[in-house]
Amino acid sequence: MIHCRAGQVLTLIFLMLASSVVQADMVVRVTEGADRRMPIAVVPFGVNHSQDAPEDLDSIIRDDLTMSGDLKPLEPSRMLSLPTSGDDIHFRDWRVLGQQFVLVGEVDFDAERNRYILSYELFDVSQQERLLGSRASAAPSELRTLAHHVSNRIYERVTGIPGIFNTRLAFVTRTGSGEDVEYRLKVSDVDGYRDQVLLRSSEPILSPEWSPDGKELVYASFESGRPAIYRQVVSSGERRRIAHFRGLNSAPDWSPDGESLLLTLSKDGSADIYEMPLDTLEPRRLTRHYSINTEPSWSPDGERFAFTSDRSGNPQVYIQSLGGGDPERLTFEGNYNAHPIYGPEGEEIFYIHQADGRFLLGSVDLETGEERVLSGSEIDEAPAMAPNGRLVLYVTNAGGRTGALEMTTVDGNARFTLPVRHDGIRDPAWSPLAE
Repeated sequence: MIHCRAGQVLTLIFLMLASSVVQADMVVRVTEGADRRMPIAVVPFGVNHSQDAPEDLDSIIRDDLTMSGDLKPLEPSRMLSLPTSGDDIHFRDWRVLGQQFVLVGEVDFDAERNRYILSYELFDVSQQERLLGSRASAAPSELRTLAHHVSNRIYERVTGIPGIFNTRLAFVTRTGSGEDVEYRLKVSDVDGYRDQVLLRSSEPILSPEWSPDGKELVYASFESGRPAIYRQVVSSGERRRIAHFRGLNSAPDWSPDGESLLLTLSKDGSADIYEMPLDTLEPRRLTRHYSINTEPSWSPDGERFAFTSDRSGNPQVYIQSLGGGDPERLTFEGNYNAHPIYGPEGEEIFYIHQADGRFLLGSVDLETGEERVLSGSEIDEAPAMAPNGRLVLYVTNAGGRTGALEMTTVDGNARFTLPVRHDGIRDPAWSPLAE
């Protein structure tokens, strides 16, 4: 049995042509050499009110920074003091603990406006220098958004890289069996919290992908009895069917400029890759081969695309110019390499690689051809790239962790299991950076 999204697509092509939420702890595993994450202390925030806050802001920030792969928050139980402002910091305490940065703050509550106000300061411990200082407020229902905003500011100030903590995930869940099976298209915060259902169906939903502006999704749905591609506005739920050709309609991928899609169609016989402008909805065929060609992924410059094909006898990753020409095979290690996605700089492609009966996250360097294996579970599937290029997200079903989402840094140095699990999860997609 094939255990990744490529397997789902290939199985569906073959047939055509012949949610509960569980919370756990953030799990971190350093997988390569020494732990190179920068140490930071996020001190529990002081509370200047009697109103119970629905969210623990400093805890959310610690989880965010842990998830970044670049920062290593200190456990509060190890802290020697708990300052709430810069004036209270004894830098000696934090140097003894080996901390590079320290974040302190206080939370107030404005009862008249029904808003929480967070005052926070970030310091460089060795320089005893204030790097950030600000106040921000939020309604009770938006405290997680406030925490993610603060995490973004801290991460970018320390690393110079945009934070991804206000981005969102789209994914599909499958629950039940037989006549009781239900598929749900959902969106959530990047850590899996605050999930919302956009679509329910008793028929499969596959391959959601975000528009470049983060306002819409495209996906494949079987709700009409055969596959079709839909386009949906996330905020309003407004949607329309944009591809319902004879045979297969699957694996849509939005172009970097937002003006067209790559998708797999079999309307002309074999399953091939087509480009479909969103203004005309008239598809143009890009590959021509009797084999299965599917799972297209645009390059960041919009001039090439990667895809999965079994033209060599088993699924492998290929790359082709949008202007035509023969495709180039990229993967040679193993009998199964599928579901390619470009890194944000276009220099590397990530994919699912089968080895010794396991399905793992791998990558190939487009300049050198070097292939690497990044994950170490038994069954990993459906990779999605972080919009800042630092992390790859994927679904893992290893060790009984059905429905778990894992991330790995692109260098493979560390892996993280997100604290929220969605049973039956598949096909995650990562939204662009929030403006």
